[in-house]
Amino acid sequence: MNIITGSWDAMRAHAQPIRFDVFVDEQQVPAEIELDEMDAHCIHAVAYDEAGQPLATGRLLPDGHIGRMAVRKAGRGKGVGGAVLQALMQAARARGDREVVLNAQTHAAPFYAAHGFVQEGEIFLEAGIEHITMRASLAPR
Repeated sequence: MNIITGSWDAMRAHAQPIRFDVFVDEQQVPAEIELDEMDAHCIHAVAYDEAGQPLATGRLLPDGHIGRMAVRKAGRGKGVGGAVLQALMQAARARGDREVVLNAQTHAAPFYAAHGFVQEGEIFLEAGIEHITMRASLAPR
């Protein structure tokens, strides 16, 4: 597996189809809200399999939020999502962030907890899907 991070201009061609596969096609998130003006300001990560096929993506916003974490079915359960998450956390650490925050779909909360995230607040709806805010400290490594 290979993970590349970069700007939206550099990563869009591979990140956008993954997000549409997972969020729009599988989860029925309206296509018009899947992409937003923040994409241009984020660090994006894309994971590729051994054949060079894009499997997963996520983004790191300027304020330390991680979002749009998506793994295609072919990559699930293989550590691909965790590798993307770690790459985004490392990018945040490298730019000096002290913590990262994300809004996890509730079914994915145990995945994020396994990577050091702690739940806070109440469950809320985002795009019609239950989410919970989670936060992780970025101790220097």
